[in-house]
Amino acid sequence: MVPSEAWRGTSDAIKSSMDLPVDEWKSYLLQKWASLPTSVQVTISTAETLRDIFLHSSSLLQPEDELFLKRLSKGYLVGKDSDAPLFYREEGNKKFQEKDYTGAAVLYSKGVSHSRPNTEDMSLCHANRSAALFHLGQYETCLKDINRAQTHGYPERLQPKIMLRKAECLVALGRLQEASQTISDLERNFTATPALADVRPQTLQRNLHRLKMKVQEKDSLTESFPAALAKTLEDAVLREENEQLPSASSSIGLCVDPLKGRYLVATKDILPGELLVKEDAFVSVLNPGELPPPHHGLDSKWDTRVTNGDLYCHRCLKHTLATVPCDGCSYAKYCSQECLQQAWELYHRTECPLGGLLLTLGVFCHIALRLTLLVGFEDVRKIITKLCDKISNKDICLPESNNQVKTLNYGLGESEKNGNIVETPIPGCDINGKYENNYNAVFNLLPHTENHSPEHKFLCALCVSALCRQLEAASLQAIPTERCVNSSQLKAAVTPELCPDVTIWGVAMLRHMLQLQCNAQAMTTIQHTGSKGSIVTDSRQVRLATGIFPVISLLNHSCCPNTSVSFISTVATIRASQRIRKGQEILHCYGDWQKSATHLQRSLCVVEVRHGPSSVEMGHELFKLAQIFFNGFAVPEALSTIQKAEEVLSLHCGPWDDEIQELQKMKSCLLDLPPTPVGPAV
Repeated sequence: MVPSEAWRGTSDAIKSSMDLPVDEWKSYLLQKWASLPTSVQVTISTAETLRDIFLHSSSLLQPEDELFLKRLSKGYLVGKDSDAPLFYREEGNKKFQEKDYTGAAVLYSKGVSHSRPNTEDMSLCHANRSAALFHLGQYETCLKDINRAQTHGYPERLQPKIMLRKAECLVALGRLQEASQTISDLERNFTATPALADVRPQTLQRNLHRLKMKVQEKDSLTESFPAALAKTLEDAVLREENEQLPSASSSIGLCVDPLKGRYLVATKDILPGELLVKEDAFVSVLNPGELPPPHHGLDSKWDTRVTNGDLYCHRCLKHTLATVPCDGCSYAKYCSQECLQQAWELYHRTECPLGGLLLTLGVFCHIALRLTLLVGFEDVRKIITKLCDKISNKDICLPESNNQVKTLNYGLGESEKNGNIVETPIPGCDINGKYENNYNAVFNLLPHTENHSPEHKFLCALCVSALCRQLEAASLQAIPTERCVNSSQLKAAVTPELCPDVTIWGVAMLRHMLQLQCNAQAMTTIQHTGSKGSIVTDSRQVRLATGIFPVISLLNHSCCPNTSVSFISTVATIRASQRIRKGQEILHCYGDWQKSATHLQRSLCVVEVRHGPSSVEMGHELFKLAQIFFNGFAVPEALSTIQKAEEVLSLHCGPWDDEIQELQKMKSCLLDLPPTPVGPAV
């Protein structure tokens, strides 16, 4: 078992090469670190506070460094391209003709994301997508796209096609009165202006007659949704409210120990399957998926590959084939206008012009920024001002005591002073001992500053510094006035020695970046794959996003966990996987990488005997083992296993296979690292 508050080296999530900056920027900064005078390295390495680390590092960020980063960021095409909608519409039409309606819908969505509002491009992409959604049986969503096409100026000559589709959807949904009205309107408009209809009169009349017959035959129909299980999980509620942990069941309590830190225990006997925690992510950022390489030539200008960003809402993470794009960029996409508006008001109006930079700097840096934007500058400033002097390389220390603290609920710890027992608040709790899903709890997650290597702290500090300078260059115009510093204060940030207010912002983001290394939670989903038309499908767990869950972060990790975690949208649920006795600790799976590697190596022997040394099953197991070695920084073992996994998987998969792409990214990352000892230091 590894305490959650102890240094774990990697996050409890599935690690991704996209957590940290892209390889080019990471290599650039590591080379910059290596070229620094020893005295400067020592100054940063021995800095006592995060503020000192940030200030010393940011003073070394030169204009040529920012120029290099800017060139990298421009390689990621996140702006609108007026030529892209036609390209994606034509590619979508090819998929449509092949009856690959899902693939067609995604490509039409890419066209939508590059289209400007109230243009023919926007209307045509929406109309084409509505056709794909109709064939997929997503009638409600199809109707929304038809309405969007008309809102954005769908050509009059094409109206009969889209109106027929609307009537078909209404009939399928059993909305017969609306269907009859739509048919009547279509007949009336066609009679009034027959020359405008871009459809043969005989075909239109035949389709209208067929629809009328359908209306007469059907009394009602409702669209069925295969998401009953997901709905059940969404509606899951905690049995009794926990006064100290609002996101947790009353069956568990918060405790503290001088050595172990904070942890959760059962306050009563818990049965298997019991819901223990239901917590919405305080902040989450969608994993961009396999991004295309930075654009350097016309032949690689547009990418037709499907990523998480094409299939899931960038705010609530719901799956959708009918994304609603940001008006300002082609990257951010949402499931509805409501999600788009909420994201814009909370954070995206600041993030929008920084899209390429955030993709370059990685998910952790993106989360660090979004955290501060969600909370607002004033609240960040208050907490930093109050605690900044106490944040050293030892972080925020728990009270020391000669006696180990026993199980203590209500957010209070005990220490002995002058022979008397005194109560001390647990970090993250309010004055009443309540531990809520709020910024105070997030801020008090430990960054373990002293355990990070000096070069890693330098890398994170320069990433945050570069981001701060971009924010001040934009004058933070997208952030509400009352939540940010004024422009006159920001002008001082142009100099290497940043002004105090920007320093506060930078220190907060640096702390969050370091916290994420051991407190980030991978938000996963199950994706199904298989040959088109085949009844045989495969499923795998994939990382959808990275989030911060203050309560779940309190759980310690064990190779023998007694809980399981699942995700619906941005909500995580923790359930008991076995009977848990009163007083037992609540544990979930992390898996020490060395023990995990040992178990997987044994599994490889079984797989090889059963399926053969060159089987695809062997390739998948080797891929898992490569991930474990990679996460444990076991460089020689990782490189060797990556090579074997590539050789086996290449026999069964193409070069663009997700696992092969991930193996290549891991190898590229490892080859840039200096040699790292695997065993304990002597």
